[in-house]
Amino acid sequence: MLSKRIIVCLDVRNGRTTKGIKFRNNVDVGDPVEMAKIYYEEGVDEIVFYDITASSEYREIMIDVVDKVAQQIFIPFSVGGGIRSVEDMRRVLLAGAEKVSVNTAAVLNPKIIEEGAKAFGSQCIVLGMDAKAVTPSSKIPSGYEIQIHGGRTYTGIDALWWAKKAESLGAGEICLNSIDADGTQAGYELNLTKLISENVSIPVIASGGAGVPEHLYEVCTKAKADAALIASMVHYGTYTIREIKEYLYNKGLRVRMVW
Repeated sequence: MLSKRIIVCLDVRNGRTTKGIKFRNNVDVGDPVEMAKIYYEEGVDEIVFYDITASSEYREIMIDVVDKVAQQIFIPFSVGGGIRSVEDMRRVLLAGAEKVSVNTAAVLNPKIIEEGAKAFGSQCIVLGMDAKAVTPSSKIPSGYEIQIHGGRTYTGIDALWWAKKAESLGAGEICLNSIDADGTQAGYELNLTKLISENVSIPVIASGGAGVPEHLYEVCTKAKADAALIASMVHYGTYTIREIKEYLYNKGLRVRMVW
């Protein structure tokens, strides 16, 4: 069995890391470059960097900040926000990222997944999915609808259908974020995560809702996530990466330990 990965998410706005609840009321929590270095030194498996307003503001990603973060860490580094073309992907990869995450752009132009996979390999292409629970209908049979533009725009797209479609286009990984659980620290959306994990063959990263180490154990076992994304529980100093990994290790979950 492959080790479960612990991934820290840096949501960046105006060059600063921010954190909100359900995509709203974001507050400044620090410098992304300094934070990335600290988490790397603590033993996190990967870092995800999202320029959270690039898509809604229709601008390019802050490539200078990406470059500065990449210089401080030597672990897989995924970047998303404002990536609309293969050339955008190329710029991000040349700045030091190992993976690019497409979310809004992929919904508006699904071919970007296929084009990116052909240019750089599926292992480089991460589909970011922001899903919100809705009343199931003929159009949204899974009961989860995709939102874009940082949760500002409903799409009418069923989350399960979109996950399968993205996999067929060449996405190598899915970062699945529950808008309802985001920032609440009340636990991941297990039903949503399990639904997607059981219906695609590519790795699924659970995102949104981590508050205590037990939440990571639950989502990796009950919901079959391949990795767990965290933010608030480390940004606010509640837990260290080492404490989280030691808890999971002692529970019998296979994780990469740094002793």
